[in-house]
Amino acid sequence: MPELDRPSRWNVGEYEFTSRLIVGSGKYASFEQNLECAEASGAEMVTVALRRVNFDADQGPRLLDVVSPERFTILPNTAGCYTAEEAITTARLGRELLDTNLIKLEVIGDERTLFPDVAATLEAAKILIDEGFTVLPYITDDPVACQRLAGMGCPAVMPLAAPIGSGMGIRNPANLRIIIETVEVPVIVDAGVGTASDAALAMELGATALLMNTAIAHAKEPVRMAHAMRMGVEAGRLAYESGRMPQRLYASASSPLEGMANF
Repeated sequence: MPELDRPSRWNVGEYEFTSRLIVGSGKYASFEQNLECAEASGAEMVTVALRRVNFDADQGPRLLDVVSPERFTILPNTAGCYTAEEAITTARLGRELLDTNLIKLEVIGDERTLFPDVAATLEAAKILIDEGFTVLPYITDDPVACQRLAGMGCPAVMPLAAPIGSGMGIRNPANLRIIIETVEVPVIVDAGVGTASDAALAMELGATALLMNTAIAHAKEPVRMAHAMRMGVEAGRLAYESGRMPQRLYASASSPLEGMANF
């Protein structure tokens, strides 16, 4: 009997994880609720918006005093940047503040949809990779863009499932499948997931991991939703690894017809 409860490991650069769920650190009622949700989700990595988080103890409570780097791998991100230059500067600041080369690269191209600027993301990624960063780029569900980012040295790509914070779920499973099948680095589905069935679907498609924030933080019961997301991710991954049955247009009897007795 295989050990079904033993999760498979995956890597981003030099970092190794067993949890395939990454959570955010915005929109929660308190830092303490954020910690509760992170723990309930089983996450080992938490992303932190460098431009929106207080790092100065003199200016009040700090997120990282509660959601501690001793407990979680902190993934700084460049949320709120609209140019390659802003994102590069913010990433450099994050490296100084948190002593890490990890960076989730976000360069937003449109204020209403928060879709990434693909050209600016490619530009910033190249410069940051040359400077020794481990770049995880937030990008559209564009297979070509993902292939180029992987080709230039990104150890993972993070295509969106739907607009950030929309909760619309997996809007283009075909593109995600193409990305997963053609990009030779981990694919972390980022943005747009609304509930546990969305998480399971992303994992059933073959995604390596999933990043989410609003779906947990804005649930009626965030801690319970965090646990539901954990189960959805785990179930989806196990189903993917197990290999689903072929789909058929017509019925196929569960019991064999050969040798059936005639009455």
